[in-house]
Amino acid sequence: MEENNVIVQKSKSFALRIVKLNRFLCNEKKEYVMSKQVLRSGTSIGANVKEGIYAQSKADFNTKMYVALKEASETEYWLELLYESGYIDEEAFNSIYVDCKEILRILMSITKTLKEKSN
Repeated sequence: MEENNVIVQKSKSFALRIVKLNRFLCNEKKEYVMSKQVLRSGTSIGANVKEGIYAQSKADFNTKMYVALKEASETEYWLELLYESGYIDEEAFNSIYVDCKEILRILMSITKTLKEKSN
C-alpha cells in the first residue's frame, strides 16, 4: 500500500531533502535556529502521514492528515524566512518550495475530501 501511495512517497523524499538542507544550513551557513525549526516541521509531515496510514480509526487518520497539513504549512513559512533572510539562494528555495507547495496541495485535497465525507 505504501509503495503506491503518492503522499507517503513525496513526504518521505521531501523529508530527506529537508535533512540535507539542515545539514547545509548548520555546516555552511552556521545557522542553527531556523534550520532546526524547518527540520522539525519538514520531517514531521511524513511522520504524520505514515502514522495516518496505520491509524486506529477514521478519526485518528483524519487527525494525522490535518497535523501533516499544518506541519507542511509551517515548513512553507520557514522556507520563506530562510530565503528572504538570505540563508538560501533563489535556486535552492525554488527547488524545495515547489515540492512543499505540491505536498500542501495533496494534503489540502485529502483533508477536503475527508471533511466532505464526514458531512
